[in-house]
Amino acid sequence: MLITVLALSGTILGATTIAGLLMLYQIRQSADIINSAKAVFAADSGLERALYEKFRIGAGCLDVDSLEGQLSNGSKYVVACNKKDDDILIIESKGVSGKVSRAFEINL
Repeated sequence: MLITVLALSGTILGATTIAGLLMLYQIRQSADIINSAKAVFAADSGLERALYEKFRIGAGCLDVDSLEGQLSNGSKYVVACNKKDDDILIIESKGVSGKVSRAFEINL
C-alpha cells in the first residue's frame, strides 16, 4: 500500500514538473515580442530583396547560392531559392533576431 502511494505521488509530481517547465518555455518565448517583430521584418526584407532581384534586375536568386543581409536593428536574413519539377520557384526567407527566428515562403 505504501509503495503504491509513493509511486502515484511520484508520477503526479513528475507530470506537474514537466508541465511547469513547458509553461515556463512558452512564457519565455511569448515574452520576447521585440525580437520576434525584428525577425519578422528581417524575413520580409529578405523576400523583398529576392523579388526585387528577380523582377527588377532580372537576376533571379537562383543565380547565387543564397542572399544574406543584416538590417540596422541588428537582425539578419537568409534567403534560399529552390525550383520544383513543374517550374515553380520557391523563395524561402528566414529572419533571425537574438534567439528568435521567423520564416516566410513564396511560391512563384
